[in-house]
Amino acid sequence: MAVSFVAAMVFCAVSCNCSGNKDSQKAESGQESPATASADSTANKDTMDFNPADLPAEPIFVIETNLGTIKVKLYSKTPKHRDNFIKLAKEHFYDGTLFHRVINGFMIQGGDPLTKDKANKRLFGTGGPGYTIPAEIVPEYYHKKGALAAARRGDAANPKKASSGSQFYLVQDEMNCLQLDGQYTVFGETVEGIDVIDKIAAVATDPYDCPINDVVIIRVYPEL
Repeated sequence: MAVSFVAAMVFCAVSCNCSGNKDSQKAESGQESPATASADSTANKDTMDFNPADLPAEPIFVIETNLGTIKVKLYSKTPKHRDNFIKLAKEHFYDGTLFHRVINGFMIQGGDPLTKDKANKRLFGTGGPGYTIPAEIVPEYYHKKGALAAARRGDAANPKKASSGSQFYLVQDEMNCLQLDGQYTVFGETVEGIDVIDKIAAVATDPYDCPINDVVIIRVYPEL
Protein backbone atom coordinates (compact mmCIF):
# COMPACT_ATOMS: atom_id res chain seq x y z
CA MET A 1 0.00 0.00 0.00
CA ALA A 2 1.27 3.47 -0.84
CA VAL A 3 2.67 5.78 1.76
CA SER A 4 0.47 8.82 1.56
CA PHE A 5 -0.25 12.32 2.69
CA VAL A 6 -3.84 12.78 3.71
CA ALA A 7 -3.96 16.39 4.95
CA ALA A 8 -5.93 18.65 2.61
CA MET A 9 -4.31 21.64 0.91
CA VAL A 10 -5.89 24.87 -0.24
CA PHE A 11 -5.34 23.93 -3.89
CA CYS A 12 -4.59 20.20 -3.75
CA ALA A 13 -3.86 17.29 -1.47
CA VAL A 14 -0.73 15.19 -1.62
CA SER A 15 -0.03 11.48 -1.93
CA CYS A 16 3.46 10.06 -2.20
CA ASN A 17 2.34 7.42 -4.67
CA CYS A 18 3.21 8.56 -8.22
CA SER A 19 0.31 6.53 -9.55
CA GLY A 20 -2.22 8.95 -8.05
CA ASN A 21 -4.02 11.74 -9.94
CA LYS A 22 -3.49 15.43 -9.03
CA ASP A 23 -7.16 15.99 -8.53
CA SER A 24 -7.29 13.23 -5.94
CA GLN A 25 -3.88 13.53 -4.27
CA LYS A 26 -3.62 13.68 -0.55
CA ALA A 27 -1.30 15.01 1.68
CA GLU A 28 29.31 18.82 -14.37
CA SER A 29 33.26 18.94 -16.93
CA GLY A 30 36.95 19.80 -16.95
CA GLN A 31 39.64 17.23 -16.55
CA GLU A 32 41.15 16.85 -13.12
CA SER A 33 44.72 16.20 -12.14
CA PRO A 34 45.62 12.83 -10.57
CA ALA A 35 46.26 14.65 -7.27
CA THR A 36 42.79 16.17 -7.33
CA ALA A 37 41.18 12.88 -8.23
CA SER A 38 43.02 11.16 -5.38
CA ALA A 39 41.95 13.83 -2.89
CA ASP A 40 38.33 13.58 -4.00
CA SER A 41 38.44 9.79 -3.73
CA THR A 42 39.82 10.02 -0.20
CA ALA A 43 37.16 12.54 0.80
CA ASN A 44 34.42 10.30 -0.59
CA LYS A 45 35.77 7.30 1.28
CA ASP A 46 35.99 9.25 4.53
CA THR A 47 32.42 10.50 4.29
CA MET A 48 30.85 7.21 3.23
CA ASP A 49 32.80 4.96 5.62
CA PHE A 50 31.81 6.95 8.68
CA ASN A 51 31.15 5.59 12.13
CA PRO A 52 27.71 6.67 13.36
CA ALA A 53 29.05 6.70 16.93
CA ASP A 54 31.42 9.51 15.97
CA LEU A 55 28.63 11.85 14.87
CA PRO A 56 27.32 14.70 17.04
CA ALA A 57 23.85 14.62 18.56
CA GLU A 58 22.56 16.77 15.72
CA PRO A 59 24.63 15.75 12.68
CA ILE A 60 24.54 17.51 9.33
CA PHE A 61 24.01 15.30 6.31
CA VAL A 62 24.63 16.15 2.68
CA ILE A 63 22.00 15.15 0.13
CA GLU A 64 23.87 15.33 -3.17
CA THR A 65 21.61 15.51 -6.21
CA ASN A 66 22.11 16.05 -9.93
CA LEU A 67 20.58 19.51 -9.47
CA GLY A 68 22.68 20.60 -6.50
CA THR A 69 23.44 19.86 -2.88
CA ILE A 70 21.19 20.17 0.15
CA LYS A 71 22.52 20.01 3.70
CA VAL A 72 20.18 19.02 6.50
CA LYS A 73 20.58 18.95 10.26
CA LEU A 74 18.95 16.01 12.04
CA TYR A 75 17.24 16.78 15.33
CA SER A 76 18.29 15.15 18.60
CA LYS A 77 14.72 15.22 19.92
CA THR A 78 13.59 12.80 17.21
CA PRO A 79 16.25 10.10 17.85
CA LYS A 80 14.47 7.21 16.13
CA HIS A 81 14.15 9.12 12.89
CA ARG A 82 17.66 10.59 13.18
CA ASP A 83 19.24 7.20 13.81
CA ASN A 84 17.26 5.57 11.02
CA PHE A 85 18.34 8.24 8.50
CA ILE A 86 21.95 7.76 9.59
CA LYS A 87 21.60 3.98 9.24
CA LEU A 88 20.17 4.22 5.75
CA ALA A 89 22.86 6.68 4.65
CA LYS A 90 25.52 4.35 6.03
CA GLU A 91 24.01 1.51 4.00
CA HIS A 92 23.93 3.67 0.79
CA PHE A 93 20.16 3.06 0.78
CA TYR A 94 19.36 6.43 -0.78
CA ASP A 95 22.08 6.35 -3.45
CA GLY A 96 20.49 6.42 -6.91
CA THR A 97 16.93 7.00 -5.72
CA LEU A 98 14.79 9.80 -7.13
CA PHE A 99 12.76 12.70 -5.89
CA HIS A 100 9.70 10.99 -7.27
CA ARG A 101 7.03 13.44 -6.16
CA VAL A 102 7.47 17.17 -6.68
CA ILE A 103 4.80 19.80 -6.18
CA ASN A 104 5.85 23.42 -6.68
CA GLY A 105 4.45 25.53 -3.89
CA PHE A 106 4.33 22.59 -1.50
CA MET A 107 7.16 20.03 -1.08
CA ILE A 108 9.59 17.61 -2.76
CA GLN A 109 9.55 13.95 -1.77
CA GLY A 110 12.05 11.09 -2.13
CA GLY A 111 13.47 8.05 -0.41
CA ASP A 112 11.64 5.26 -2.22
CA PRO A 113 14.07 2.45 -3.22
CA LEU A 114 11.72 1.37 -6.01
CA THR A 115 12.63 4.55 -7.90
CA LYS A 116 16.06 3.09 -8.72
CA ASP A 117 14.33 1.17 -11.52
CA LYS A 118 12.09 3.07 -13.94
CA ALA A 119 10.22 -0.16 -14.64
CA ASN A 120 8.68 0.34 -11.20
CA LYS A 121 7.17 3.73 -12.02
CA ARG A 122 3.61 2.64 -11.36
CA LEU A 123 4.77 1.65 -7.87
CA PHE A 124 6.73 4.80 -7.04
CA GLY A 125 5.72 5.94 -3.58
CA THR A 126 5.00 2.49 -2.24
CA GLY A 127 8.53 1.32 -1.43
CA GLY A 128 10.59 1.31 1.73
CA PRO A 129 12.94 -0.78 3.85
CA GLY A 130 10.19 -3.05 5.13
CA TYR A 131 9.43 -1.31 8.42
CA THR A 132 7.94 1.85 9.83
CA ILE A 133 9.12 4.22 12.57
CA PRO A 134 6.99 5.26 15.53
CA ALA A 135 5.87 8.88 15.32
CA GLU A 136 8.06 11.43 17.09
CA ILE A 137 5.96 14.55 16.75
CA VAL A 138 7.64 17.39 18.69
CA PRO A 139 5.54 20.59 18.90
CA GLU A 140 8.53 22.92 18.48
CA TYR A 141 9.40 21.36 15.13
CA TYR A 142 7.06 22.64 12.46
CA HIS A 143 6.81 22.68 8.70
CA LYS A 144 8.96 25.74 8.03
CA LYS A 145 10.65 26.16 4.65
CA GLY A 146 13.35 23.52 4.34
CA ALA A 147 11.95 21.31 7.10
CA LEU A 148 12.78 17.62 6.72
CA ALA A 149 9.87 15.35 7.56
CA ALA A 150 8.85 11.73 7.19
CA ALA A 151 6.11 10.62 4.82
CA ARG A 152 3.58 8.09 6.06
CA ARG A 153 0.39 6.21 5.27
CA GLY A 154 -2.91 7.89 5.94
CA ASP A 155 -4.74 7.99 9.25
CA ALA A 156 -7.32 5.37 8.37
CA ALA A 157 -4.67 2.67 7.97
CA ASN A 158 -2.21 4.31 10.31
CA PRO A 159 -3.93 5.96 13.27
CA LYS A 160 -0.70 6.17 15.28
CA LYS A 161 0.91 8.21 12.48
CA ALA A 162 3.90 5.88 12.16
CA SER A 163 6.41 7.13 9.59
CA SER A 164 7.65 5.46 6.43
CA GLY A 165 10.93 3.68 7.04
CA SER A 166 12.69 5.70 4.33
CA GLN A 167 10.49 8.16 2.45
CA PHE A 168 10.92 11.80 3.40
CA TYR A 169 9.97 15.21 2.12
CA LEU A 170 11.46 18.71 2.24
CA VAL A 171 9.15 21.68 2.65
CA GLN A 172 9.29 24.16 -0.22
CA ASP A 173 6.40 26.42 0.77
CA GLU A 174 5.81 26.92 4.48
CA MET A 175 2.34 28.40 4.25
CA ASN A 176 0.97 25.48 2.26
CA CYS A 177 2.53 22.94 4.62
CA LEU A 178 1.58 24.41 8.00
CA GLN A 179 -1.56 22.27 8.02
CA LEU A 180 0.71 19.23 8.30
CA ASP A 181 2.03 20.35 11.69
CA GLY A 182 1.29 17.79 14.37
CA GLN A 183 0.39 15.19 11.75
CA TYR A 184 3.82 14.17 10.42
CA THR A 185 7.18 13.81 12.14
CA VAL A 186 9.52 16.71 11.39
CA PHE A 187 13.00 15.40 12.18
CA GLY A 188 15.40 17.94 10.65
CA GLU A 189 15.88 21.17 8.79
CA THR A 190 17.80 22.47 5.79
CA VAL A 191 20.89 24.48 6.75
CA GLU A 192 22.16 24.98 3.21
CA GLY A 193 20.60 24.51 -0.20
CA ILE A 194 17.15 26.07 0.10
CA ASP A 195 17.75 27.31 -3.45
CA VAL A 196 18.21 23.71 -4.58
CA ILE A 197 14.86 22.77 -3.06
CA ASP A 198 13.27 25.60 -5.03
CA LYS A 199 15.11 24.47 -8.17
CA ILE A 200 13.83 20.93 -7.81
CA ALA A 201 10.33 22.11 -7.04
CA ALA A 202 10.29 24.10 -10.28
CA VAL A 203 11.06 21.20 -12.61
CA ALA A 204 8.48 20.04 -15.12
CA THR A 205 6.40 17.12 -13.91
CA ASP A 206 3.95 14.67 -15.42
CA PRO A 207 0.28 14.51 -14.44
CA TYR A 208 1.23 12.45 -11.39
CA ASP A 209 3.80 14.98 -10.06
CA CYS A 210 6.79 12.84 -11.08
CA PRO A 211 9.59 14.93 -12.63
CA ILE A 212 9.79 14.38 -16.39
CA ASN A 213 13.59 14.50 -16.17
CA ASP A 214 14.93 12.47 -13.27
CA VAL A 215 15.98 14.33 -10.12
CA VAL A 216 18.51 11.89 -8.70
CA ILE A 217 19.83 11.57 -5.17
CA ILE A 218 23.42 10.66 -6.02
CA ARG A 219 24.45 9.94 -2.43
CA VAL A 220 23.77 10.93 1.16
CA TYR A 221 26.61 11.32 3.65
CA PRO A 222 27.55 13.21 6.83
CA GLU A 223 29.44 16.49 6.78
CA LEU A 224 32.60 15.64 8.68
